[in-house]
Amino acid sequence: MQYRYIGKSGLRVSPICMGTMTFGLQCDEKEAFKILDTAYDNGINFYDTAELYPVPPSKKLAGLTEEIVGKWLKTKPRDHIILASKVAGAANGWFVPPIRNGLTAIDSFHIKTAIEGSLKRLGTDYLDLYQMHWPDSIVPIEESLKAFDKLVSEGKVRYIGTSNDSAYGLTKANETSKKLGIARFESIQNNFSLNNPRFLDELANVCQREKISLLPYSPIAGGVLSGKYNQKLTSGRYASYINDKNGRIRAQAARFVNEKSLATTAKYVNLAKELDMHPVTLAVAYSKNFDFVASTIIGATSVAQLEPSLKAMDITLSSDTMSKITEIQKEIMYPMG
Repeated sequence: MQYRYIGKSGLRVSPICMGTMTFGLQCDEKEAFKILDTAYDNGINFYDTAELYPVPPSKKLAGLTEEIVGKWLKTKPRDHIILASKVAGAANGWFVPPIRNGLTAIDSFHIKTAIEGSLKRLGTDYLDLYQMHWPDSIVPIEESLKAFDKLVSEGKVRYIGTSNDSAYGLTKANETSKKLGIARFESIQNNFSLNNPRFLDELANVCQREKISLLPYSPIAGGVLSGKYNQKLTSGRYASYINDKNGRIRAQAARFVNEKSLATTAKYVNLAKELDMHPVTLAVAYSKNFDFVASTIIGATSVAQLEPSLKAMDITLSSDTMSKITEIQKEIMYPMG
């Protein structure tokens, strides 16, 4: 396996990262342990979680995923694991994080409070990577970065990263860290897939020039790229979302499952057949096929779901295959909006 470095850090990670947002809701602790053990046995050394998980987040369950990961972590040598978590951002429009009474922020107080909670639930003295789950539009980035830098100085965090950020946000943060001479974001965790290649528009340029790594999440577009939604919509995460009474949840589902996304998915399923490859394997292989990507985050609700994703571990797509993908993306642009 060819391990990759995250940004300019000393974190050397497997090309696939095991995401955990389903643990404690869509799959129980026993199945979560099986998933984590299978990932570990297949050479994955990078695991990502968050104080807000499982998803969809709720006040009752928030933090449960970290507790499950923490229990599993006790069964493995800590120095064999690259462990990442995230501090929840501030309330953003309709979404109010169901933790700390919804009064979250990326300020010094909440960053300190969040890391202490995460370390306790995970049963560890430090995190290898600590990320801002989404940007805070009110708190100055200077304050946020100073608070993160303090965690690095205290040894509670080795490196820091951001998530769900923009080209402007990442550049502003990077330049601020340079100016202040403090820890910088070594990674950005954003949505990136065959059906959502927007990262290539500008953020990829920032990452390449500044040596900041992308950690793509949702490489199979919430399960859509498996092709299951091109059949009768009876099961899967978005099947229930689309029928939800909450209009905002239906709108989120429609972003993933719509006429354009199903049309592109049908083309990718056909391409996968040509390659004698599972469509999930193709999707995961695509998301890790770029020089600015350190590790692609996969998810699962059962061990059986892991197999096609793990098969992408050592696959490098040919230039001919990438050209065919580019043609599909030009023919049907931005299926996820």
